[in-house]
Amino acid sequence: MGLVPENYFGEDAAARYDEGSGAEFDPDVIRRTVDVLAELAGGGAALEFALGTGRIALPLAARGVPVSGIELSPAIAERLRVKDDAQRVKVTIGDMATTRVEGTFRLVYLVFNGIGNLITQDEQVACFDNAAAHLEPGGYFVIEVGVPDLRRLPPGEDARVFAHAPGYVGYDRYIDLVAQQAMSHHFAAGRSGVREFQTPFRYVWPSELDLMARLAGMSLRDRWADWDRSVFTGESGSHVSVWQKASST
Repeated sequence: MGLVPENYFGEDAAARYDEGSGAEFDPDVIRRTVDVLAELAGGGAALEFALGTGRIALPLAARGVPVSGIELSPAIAERLRVKDDAQRVKVTIGDMATTRVEGTFRLVYLVFNGIGNLITQDEQVACFDNAAAHLEPGGYFVIEVGVPDLRRLPPGEDARVFAHAPGYVGYDRYIDLVAQQAMSHHFAAGRSGVREFQTPFRYVWPSELDLMARLAGMSLRDRWADWDRSVFTGESGSHVSVWQKASST
């Protein structure tokens, strides 16, 4: 059984990666995210899983936090390198379930639903193990991810629109409720017509993530509804969770 996830983000996806108009690109959202991560990193180093093109890593590094990252897609990593003239972020090509980098970190983080790119429970468990292996005693693992939208599905339906804007529609289709498998569909209209981009994901519940953390030797410290540290409730559509690795005794 292999744990290396498939790379769905080739040259075409990399070329469009920074063209999104979602809330994650809002400067205020980025600032709040970096504020939380910089506080958790303290004076230590940070490691980002699923680095992307540096939406969070670059402003975090600009705050003086030493940042490294693991990115599966060479094409997307190259986009980051073009933007990172000062080479502030150390990039390793690999997957977040098994790839190791040198050193230990005060903070490991995985933002904007990245955990779902690991489409089996075994891969997600391995991701928590990998985070813990990189953390120094007392360090933090942070995940930002949506809460599965299943209870809002009308009877007999299996899909929910999660975003729409001029020229864009995105929806999730829930395929296998036992294995927790789903597919994101993104439709974008341009001069050449309408393009569809699909990515599979495994949705995961907060309680399941907490168990994965316990198996890796970490315990829940905080859970918020968003990066503004608002209270997480049963109505929250997403959460930011912070687990802490046990300190040395």
